[in-house]
This record gives sequence, structure tokens and C-alpha cells, in this order.
Amino acid sequence: MNHLFKCFAALLYLCVCQFSLNAQDKLPIKFGKVNLEDFDVKSPLIDSNTNAVVVADVGNSEFIANTSEFTFSLIFKEKKRIKIINKNGFDAATITIPLYVGNGGKTEKLDDLDAFTYNIENGKVTASKVEKSSIFTEQHSKNWVYKKFTFPALKEGSIIEYSYQINTPGEFILNLKSWEFQNEYPVLWSQYQANIPEFYKYVILSQGYQPFFTNTVKQSSSTFSFIEHVDREGNGLNGFSSSGIRTHPISGLTDYHTWVMKDVPGLKEEAFTTTVNNSIAKIEFQLNQVAFPNQLIQNVMNSWEKVCEDLMQDEEFGVPITRANNWLDNEVEAVAKAATTPIEKAKKVYEYVRSNYTCSNDYGFYIHKGLKDVVKNKSGSVAEINMLLIAMLRNQKISANPVIMSTRNNGFTNEYYPLIDRYNYIIAQVTIGDNVLYLDATDPRLAFNKLPLKLYNGHARVIAGETMKALPVFFVADSLVESNISMAIIINNEKGIPEGNFTSKPGYYHSLDIRNKLAKTNIEEYKKTFLESNSEEMELSNLTIDSLKLLDEPMTINYDIKLKAFGDADIVYFSPMLGQEIKKNPFTAAQRFYPVEMPYTIDDVYTVSMDIPKGYKVDEMPKSTRVKLNENEGMYEYLISASADNIQMRRRLVIKKANYTNEDYQTLRDFYAFMVSKEAEQIVFKKIR
Repeated sequence: MNHLFKCFAALLYLCVCQFSLNAQDKLPIKFGKVNLEDFDVKSPLIDSNTNAVVVADVGNSEFIANTSEFTFSLIFKEKKRIKIINKNGFDAATITIPLYVGNGGKTEKLDDLDAFTYNIENGKVTASKVEKSSIFTEQHSKNWVYKKFTFPALKEGSIIEYSYQINTPGEFILNLKSWEFQNEYPVLWSQYQANIPEFYKYVILSQGYQPFFTNTVKQSSSTFSFIEHVDREGNGLNGFSSSGIRTHPISGLTDYHTWVMKDVPGLKEEAFTTTVNNSIAKIEFQLNQVAFPNQLIQNVMNSWEKVCEDLMQDEEFGVPITRANNWLDNEVEAVAKAATTPIEKAKKVYEYVRSNYTCSNDYGFYIHKGLKDVVKNKSGSVAEINMLLIAMLRNQKISANPVIMSTRNNGFTNEYYPLIDRYNYIIAQVTIGDNVLYLDATDPRLAFNKLPLKLYNGHARVIAGETMKALPVFFVADSLVESNISMAIIINNEKGIPEGNFTSKPGYYHSLDIRNKLAKTNIEEYKKTFLESNSEEMELSNLTIDSLKLLDEPMTINYDIKLKAFGDADIVYFSPMLGQEIKKNPFTAAQRFYPVEMPYTIDDVYTVSMDIPKGYKVDEMPKSTRVKLNENEGMYEYLISASADNIQMRRRLVIKKANYTNEDYQTLRDFYAFMVSKEAEQIVFKKIR
């Protein structure tokens, strides 16, 4: 009997578990109906820093037969509920719905918009509707119109809910809506369905670091009926019809896709992030082919070879640099005539364009005005200046090709699919013998064969017009090493006061930052600000900066130090880092849900040689230490020793990788926390009695 009871209990437990599991498999709310208990939203993702939470977000895309034309239309529907937790989450109540506008004037249409704010008043749920009069239209760009609205009666604790439909004409069949499962707020349930007939072949691209709770596709037969309206005189599309209406059914298989993510954490911009857009969990669709029954297959997505051919034949891209451009002869010859080698010639042409032309904007790879206008006005966009550089180099019989790329804040490009709208920048690739150089002439302080950090974003494409190939090339931050060397020497002067000298040779990009700052002010003002910004423990003077205008040379910063803490004090706490310490851990978040993307690798060396101040002895001193980052990916050492009259300290930080997965985040955070703690330690000097 006891055995039977145990079996029954186990069976009952399994049934309860299965029931709970099935309950979790479904949408956790009912849209359009908000009860008192719905305001009590609970989730492990909600903490004291959570300002709002997306309770549920459900979207659906479906192809329908157009009733007036022989084309499909797309219907996209979305329903969304958000709980506002505090005032900092009010931004979630401002909604923007983008609508595409074609060059011919046709546009996507917004229909069936319903939006309500729900609050608890006197123990009951009240609803405040978003009126149509409060929805306004913004012309965002030539091809995009934004519909915007804000929810009324908003309070801390409000629930907002909205739904709408977008009708997309057949001309825009490329615009199968992408779906983001993640945003800055936690999302408890995100679901997207797309019903795609076999006539349209899409490449489905997914990204992010969150697992799918559901990722299924089911297939079944569908019939789409197109209606043809014909007149009574026999002028219909396919001949005479006495009825005035003719139906044309097309049958085929339809793929019913369903994607669901649950309990998706919010993404916030953190230190060492190119753009969260690279990491946000989402799916996108790119139309590859159209294949209707009894018709030729139509390729929509081009190959890279076809993209290269089209770009080189484009008046706003390849044509301006493939022309003879003989009008440049005199100007370029005057610039390059003193050069004795092709590399010297390329450098002189680059320096001339970099120093004499002003960049008017920092994105785009199409030319919008002629190169003659660029020369006349001595200014242009990124594309115009770098295309002029290419034209001038080609004028001197130097092999130069454009490279299209995406900046770090714009997001990654796809290596396998030629999705041109992902690219927003252009530079020059120069080949001289075995040397391959990359040039960007838009920054007046950028050295020859150096690129801005914002361009180290992985995959790019060389548009090689001679071979009509778009060749892949990669710009990775791991290839950059930022080496900094600093040294302090402190001795006791004839009066027994510790004083000395500090010399620093910053790495290339740190030097570039200083040069850019000095371009916005005068050097005397910079020196004054620098000297006044340091601690009360030291008096700084005689600041000099060498090689400021020698852009290819490392910069040297030098200044004198006088320590003020020593004298009558019995005990002096002294930091041997002299203001060079890492004061704050850049990795503050307890968790990170996407990779760490540093701009470069690091090799930073700092040394101190210090006489023990007259009349003092070392009472306490930090201990030497050495730690590794993931065995071979980095190292931190802090070595310090003291003799009877001198202290020697050497600190070195080596980070060999620029990019770390989110699985490495805690290790990296602990590594920096250790450094911050170590570099806060002080030497304790005690007066000799």
C-alpha cells in the first residue's frame, strides 16, 4: 500500500511539473485586459536599478494576396505591454513607429493603433486612451517617416500597452520586419512569428548572446487568391470577362516560424563597448530570391563581384576615380616632385590632402559633389576627401583602391552577405611592391599609415576595380599595441627636500588624443590646466611636450616634481604612483551580457627611483606581487624594494587581447579590481627621532 502511495505521489508530482512547464510555455498575459494582480510584476531580472520592464512583446508578419494588384503585401502586427517602475522609466512611454516611404511616393501605412495607460485608482484599474490627435508625424529622412506618441496619465507603477498594424505594399517586399528581443529594459517574454511563403527566399540572420526559448518552423500548404478587375469591353489583363472580376489562385508551401525568448536582461552601454547594437538579441531578414511557379528565379541579393561592378560604374563612387583626371596633373606633380621613392611620393600626397582639406562630416562612402568642387572648396565628406586622395595617388601611377567599412559605433558588417547599407565609411588601400598601406586623410593630425580607432571594427571590403572583386580585409583591435613608458626620478636636494623629474612617452593613440586636445586650446592654457589638476602632495613645474607637431614621432611629456608632504610631519603617507594609478575599476556592473571590446592591447610600464627623504625611514611598504590574466592573456606586476637610502618600484600592465567574451568578464573585473586596490597602497614614512 505504501509503495502504491509513493507511485501515485510521484505521478502526481510529474503531472504538476508538466502542468507548470506547459503554463510557462505560453504567453503569460492576455493583451487588452489588465487586472489588479497584473501590476505585481515579479522577476529575478528586476532589481533596484530597474526603471521599467517589458512584460510581453509579441509581433507577427504575414504575407497576403493584394486584392488590387498581382503582388503580395506584408502585414506586420505588434502588441506590447510595459510596466513603469519609477520616473527614470518614463522614457519607455515615448513610442516611435517608423514607416518606409518609397522614391515613387508609396508608403507603409499605420492602422489600428490602440494605446492605453493603466493605473490603480481607489482600488480599481483605470484606463487612459491615447487619442489620435496626440499622434504626430516626423519626417525623419527622405525614406522614413516616424509616427510618435506619448502615453497620458503616466505615474510610477503604471502599465502601458499598445498594439498596431503596418501595411507594407508589394514594392517593399524587402522590408520583412526584423525583431529585437532585447532593449535597455528587461524583457520577460518576447515572441515573433513570420509566415513566409516559399516564393520568397530570405536569409535569416540572428545575433546576440541570449538563447531561444522557442525556435521552430512548421510547414503547410497555402493558397493565395489574387483578384483581377476587368472591364466589360474585354480590356482585362488576360482577355474578355463578362463578370468583371477574375480570381487567380497560387498555391505553395508556407513556413510558419516562431521565435520566443524569455527573461531577457536589459542591455546598457558599459565601458569598452563599440555599440550595444552588435550584441542585442535580434533576427533580421534579407530577401535573396523570388521564385514564383512557372517563372524564372529572380536573384535579389547580389554577389560581392556584382556589388563591386555596380559600385565601380556608379557616378557617386567608382567613376570619379577611374577617369583620367588630367586636371590634377599640375597640383599633384607639385606635391610629389621632391619624392625619390613611390612610398615617399604616397606619403607626400597623403600629407598634402590631410593638411589642406577639411572634412565636413564623418560618415558615408558615396560622393555627393564632384572632385573638382572638393579641390575648389578645400573641403568635403569622408568619401570625397579619401576618393580625392585615391584619384591623386592613381594620377601618380600608384595602385590605390577604396575600402568600404563600418565604424565601431555603427556596428559590424556581415562577411558573407553583401549588405551595403551596413557600411558607412571609406578609406584608401595603397599597394607599393610588397607594402600594403591603409590611409585616411580626413584627420589633420593622423600619421601616415595610421587609422582612427573607430575603424578597427573587423570585416571590411576592398573594392578592387581592376579585378572587379570585393576582397575581404579585417581591421581588428587585437593588432594594435598601445605602449606607454613613464619614469619618475626623485632625489633629495641640498636642503633635503625631495624633488625630481617625471618623463612619459605615451602610446600613439594617447599622443593623438593629446594632440587633438591641444588643437582646441593653446599650449600655455593646457600646461596651466595640467599643472593645477594634480594632487596637493606635489608641486609640478616646467612642463614640456616634445614632438607635438611631428605626427609620425612618439610624443614625450616632461615636468619637474617637488614633494610637499615632508618636513615637520611625524608620519607621511606617500603614493609611489604619483597620480598615475588606476583609480577606478571600469567594469562596475555585477554582470555583463555581451563582450568587452577594448580599443587596443596594452603594454604600460611605470618606474620610480626615489631617495628616502632626509630625516625619515620606511615604516611600511606595499608588497611586491605578480598576477596573470587567464594564464597567457595578460599580466600585472608590482615590484618594489627599499635599501637604506633608496626605493625602487616597477609596475607593468600587459593586456594581450582587446576583445573578451562575456564569460571572461568576471575574471577581467577581478583583475582590474586587484590593480585598483594595489595601486591605492601607500608607503608609510616615519620621522627619525
